[in-house]
Amino acid sequence: MDFKSSDTITGPRTEDHLPHTAQAAVKIVIVGGFGVGKTTMVGSVSEIRPLTTEETMTQAGVGVDDNYGSDTKTATTVAMDFGRISITDQLVLYLFGTPGQERFWFLWNGLFEGALGAVVLIDTRRLEVSFDVIGRLEERGVPFVIAVNSFPDGPHYPVEDLRTALDLSPEIPIIECDARRRASSRDVLMTLMRFLHSLAMTGSLT
Repeated sequence: MDFKSSDTITGPRTEDHLPHTAQAAVKIVIVGGFGVGKTTMVGSVSEIRPLTTEETMTQAGVGVDDNYGSDTKTATTVAMDFGRISITDQLVLYLFGTPGQERFWFLWNGLFEGALGAVVLIDTRRLEVSFDVIGRLEERGVPFVIAVNSFPDGPHYPVEDLRTALDLSPEIPIIECDARRRASSRDVLMTLMRFLHSLAMTGSLT
């Protein structure tokens, strides 16, 4: 292909460049059912402009997708969301948000590949959509924390009741969050990193 002298080739934006002090990068996946706030969390916490693969929802999904509790959503992730955050000058997290609709779950295996840990985002109005999500992480041996996203009309349950309902072992952290707020989403990621560090210290992280 011949380029004209007026053609311009542009590279990454300055703000997208990886910090020169970065020494380690970790892949983290953010998973959960449809409409729990995964795209919102990636977008709120990412220090670069996030990559999203949202498409407008159509009548084709009626009767196929379970949209209960998310009736006002007009778009859905069909492949993944991607963002990046520097936890320290040396440590960078690459964030991959998974699609929530069950018909796109076949993409999860590729997104889980190489992931050091995961955030399971849940909506207390629809706890049942989290069961299969947690089961898939347990099958693959991916350590995870639970982040309870705050919705105005969502019921509030004591942590131990949630632990029982989700059949979680005592060591798995459960934290409340507001996925719209950067500081809150960052706290969730820090909780995950502390959990992964504790597993590494005890030899439980492979």
